[in-house]
Amino acid sequence: MVKIKPFAALRPPKKIAHEIASRPYDVLNSQEAKAEAGEKSLLHIIKPEIDFDPIIDEHSPQAYAKAVENFHLWQKRGWLQQDPKETYYIYAQTMNHHTQYGLVAAAAVDDYLEGRIKKHELTRKDKEDDRMIHLRIQNANIEPVFLTYPDAPEINELIKNITKNHPPEYDFTTKDNISHHLWTINNPHTNTRITQIFAHIPALYVADGHHRTAAAARIGLEKRQTNPHHTGHEKYNYFMAVIFPESHLQIIDYNRLIKDLNGLTPAQLLDQLNTPFDITQQGPQPYTPTRPHNLSMYLDGQWYSLKAKPATYNDNDPIATLDVTILSTHVLDHILHLGDLRTSKRIDFVGGIRGLHELQRRVDNGEMAVAFALHPVTMKQLIDIADNGHIMPPKTTWFEPKLRSGLTIHKLS
Repeated sequence: MVKIKPFAALRPPKKIAHEIASRPYDVLNSQEAKAEAGEKSLLHIIKPEIDFDPIIDEHSPQAYAKAVENFHLWQKRGWLQQDPKETYYIYAQTMNHHTQYGLVAAAAVDDYLEGRIKKHELTRKDKEDDRMIHLRIQNANIEPVFLTYPDAPEINELIKNITKNHPPEYDFTTKDNISHHLWTINNPHTNTRITQIFAHIPALYVADGHHRTAAAARIGLEKRQTNPHHTGHEKYNYFMAVIFPESHLQIIDYNRLIKDLNGLTPAQLLDQLNTPFDITQQGPQPYTPTRPHNLSMYLDGQWYSLKAKPATYNDNDPIATLDVTILSTHVLDHILHLGDLRTSKRIDFVGGIRGLHELQRRVDNGEMAVAFALHPVTMKQLIDIADNGHIMPPKTTWFEPKLRSGLTIHKLS
């Protein structure tokens, strides 16, 4: 059973929360972050390379030093302030008339290490190392991990009563038309009851933030090993998460762009694709896959429907049935020979929130040679895979809306 606890967040005053809040570090490149960051934006802390002109390497010592400088400066200026007592928080997001309600909590490092916080993706060591550096130098979880759990009716009812009967402390809408709301749970009995309920939930699941979760666990272990007076109750034994019931979440497509055709002409690629797929040309307008085992491809100015032949998948295998597995095995590996997708420089992954026109644009301008769009996986598939100890291919799930960073921060001491 999992262990969560309330914590006293470092967070912005109500009147400037919308100025502090930012999109996550891994959603924007440095140029996009620099263009988007206002004076108070958390982007100056999580992507500090943007404070240099020209922008410097995000992994450079100067960038890391700037992150620490800015984090202290934001606190000195009162843009981030320490809450006086431990509490849970409710964070809600509304996009396209759909609202998801999550609990902001401190999740246990031991639950991750012992498999009660379950992952469904492999991580890259270089990205883990980068997140570890940020955790180590800031001594804080600046950005939350996105977790989910099987619905617990009593938690849903508690959150419903609080959000219905109390105005949110933060309530603002960002330029992407997503509304963000935050409540503090000030009743100590409610906080205690939430902890008790989660003690009977068998597992949490990483929805988004695999690298942050792994890095938090590694830092927790590191601090234990260097603290001769370690008791197990220190703050570094926990990391900040927003935990949503699975019924609230939406997974959208996560698509692929490939830089070259591995020496093939478009006609030769189509000829080879005839073995694993039934191919139908759809014309120049974007074609969206409408069901599992149906992919779409943009190549040489035309969209195609790729219907996977039965021999390419196994619906009795939770991994082999995924469209991303079909694509990876029968196209990216066997035909295009991309190798390890986690390290290949020939592939880019694009969240479906950017739309199929973005795929088309990047192929048309010559940056990429071919694009593939996938039908999204389901929450049931994600949980089944994690429960069975399987790992999805890289970049399989894209959750929207993304959590805003900067509304709460969890200090590790």
